[in-house]
Amino acid sequence: MSVEAWLRERGTETVQHPGGTLYTHLCRVRDRLAALGHDADVQAAGLAHAAYGTDGFDLALLFWRERDTLRELIGPNAEELVYLYAACDRSLSWPDLAATHRITDRFTGAAVRIADWQLTPFVDLSIVNELDVLEHDPALLAAHRDYFTDLFAAWSPITSPAVATEVRRLLTP
Repeated sequence: MSVEAWLRERGTETVQHPGGTLYTHLCRVRDRLAALGHDADVQAAGLAHAAYGTDGFDLALLFWRERDTLRELIGPNAEELVYLYAACDRSLSWPDLAATHRITDRFTGAAVRIADWQLTPFVDLSIVNELDVLEHDPALLAAHRDYFTDLFAAWSPITSPAVATEVRRLLTP
């Protein structure tokens, strides 16, 4: 089964999300990561990033302890990024991420160091997801532009150049 078919089977085309449905959002995130030069694993993580729910979007398509199911669909590297993304307690992790390279796992409470090879893909996925939401919800953009501008500036040392350019393009008034 394809990831797209699995996502549809899980009802993502019926869940409302800024810019349409959750399914269209997931596809846009994958497509933007591809356009910004990320490899197939990061693109797959972008497509499935909401599988276990997130700190900002509580709906889970799959219980986080059932990781083998997603791993079989998208591969181990992509699934690991999805897990990190889903598990990240944003309020505890995001402010110091560039300095610590650590997240607090909201499922287990553990502090987890992100492997060097995962750090930029994790940050880029996080940014691309937020940019897509902000781009499709002008009220959210107006309310949170300063927060995300400051956060993404703090993350600039661990962000890919292509995603940093997207941040400037979308958040500079």
